Amino acid sequence: MIKQIGQVMIYVNDQDAAVKFWTEKIGFVVVDEREEEGIRTIEIAPTKEAQTTFVLHNKEIIAKMQPELNLGTPSIMFYADHIEDLYQDFQEKGVIVGDLIMMPMGRVFNFADHEDNYFALVEK
Repeated sequence: MIKQIGQVMIYVNDQDAAVKFWTEKIGFVVVDEREEEGIRTIEIAPTKEAQTTFVLHNKEIIAKMQPELNLGTPSIMFYADHIEDLYQDFQEKGVIVGDLIMMPMGRVFNFADHEDNYFALVEK
């Protein structure tokens, strides 16, 4: 039986730029970083104790290893408290954000990473 989502693989063109974006602008932390057999992986999360993490992979290397793999960015919805503060913080840090709107599930806004991949954030 599946108990939870452990990791989400994010394939990026520039791992260093991705780490900088997620840590400096979004507030994530690096949980683990390693290189094995020429493959560098960087695990990030909102906190060190988070149950689900992102693993940032080099898109070019993964494409060569597994050309059949879908390297597109998944559609991810984050949950947060104090969404107005977060919205303002993202804007001040130069993160591209959509409008803060009310939806049936609560207040929501989208934001883009450094490679123009969009993510959503809802207040829970």
